[in-house]
Order: sequence, then structure tokens, then C-alpha cells
Amino acid sequence: MQKLIAVLNVIAWGGFWAFGYLALTTGPDRAAELVTAAILAAIGGGVGMLAFLWLVRHSEATGYAKPANRAQKRDDEDDEIHGEVL
Repeated sequence: MQKLIAVLNVIAWGGFWAFGYLALTTGPDRAAELVTAAILAAIGGGVGMLAFLWLVRHSEATGYAKPANRAQKRDDEDDEIHGEVL
């Protein structure tokens, strides 16, 4: 499944860049083509981002990648800051 998502990720980002380029280089007399290319670029970017985030989460969950550094919640008193009691 992860290989399928990875292929989808590459295709989606390729579509984002290709249609984004077309949207940016379209002349002002072709508004319909500009809107179509911009919508397809946005869809490609959205699908690419979702696929990338799924791949990152899956690789952290399976142990393939080291989890990101995150702050751990401590069980200390809530009104204590840096060793000083308020």
C-alpha cells in the first residue's frame, strides 16, 4: 500500500508543478485555460501533500523513520516554572 501512495505522491507533485507552470505562463487572453490549470495544480498540490503526510506518519509508525522530536508532558505541578514555585 505504501508503494502505491508513494507513486501517487510523485504523480500528484508532478501534476502540481506542470499545471502550476502552465497557469503561471498562460497569457491574459486565455482566462479559461488559466483557471483550469490553476484548479488542477491546486488538486495536485493537495493530493501530494496528503500523500506525503500519510507516508511520513506511516514510516514513523512502522519504525522506518525516527519519530520527530516532540516535547513530553511532565507530571509536575502546573504552577511550577523552571524550578521556581509561583
